[in-house]
Amino acid sequence: MTAILRSLCHIVDSVVRVCGKGAALLMPVLAFIVAFEVFSRYVLNSPTIWAFDLSLFLFGYIAALGGAYAQQQRAHINVDILYYRVSKRSRAVFNLISWALGIFFLILVVKMSFGKFEEAIEYDYRRQSEWSPPMFHFWIMMMVAAGLFIAQLARDMLAEVYYLMSGQPLIAHNEENEAGE
Repeated sequence: MTAILRSLCHIVDSVVRVCGKGAALLMPVLAFIVAFEVFSRYVLNSPTIWAFDLSLFLFGYIAALGGAYAQQQRAHINVDILYYRVSKRSRAVFNLISWALGIFFLILVVKMSFGKFEEAIEYDYRRQSEWSPPMFHFWIMMMVAAGLFIAQLARDMLAEVYYLMSGQPLIAHNEENEAGE
């Protein structure tokens, strides 16, 4: 049973890592688009109609898709002054409570995003701009990003419950470090 749980954790870790690093690859694309717009606007005196909307979408994709990866890397904000003063078991309980709340919130995000996606398709919602790109893809990305975050939080919760029940980590610290590289 432990081997199955470890395999499940490794699968989630791999998918989240690939998506997080893929989102990071969009950053130079975003920088290029912004630089191109600045060049077009101020040097050529011919601003584009698409650069602002596209940069907004890319920024949203990067931020949302990077959330699960940030969780995996433990890069989210924590109240360290309290967190590290309690025992490892108490930290595990704190984590379970906060991650359960996070999953609840993210389920609401998925539900809301699905409703917005349906509306965007039915009513052909578009950005209110000269270029006027469709909005449905943004809601798909929000569902995917929230789903990835839920998967990462569930994986982390599984590891914490295993630790609380057995007193041993589900995945050894060196395995987690190797997986992150």
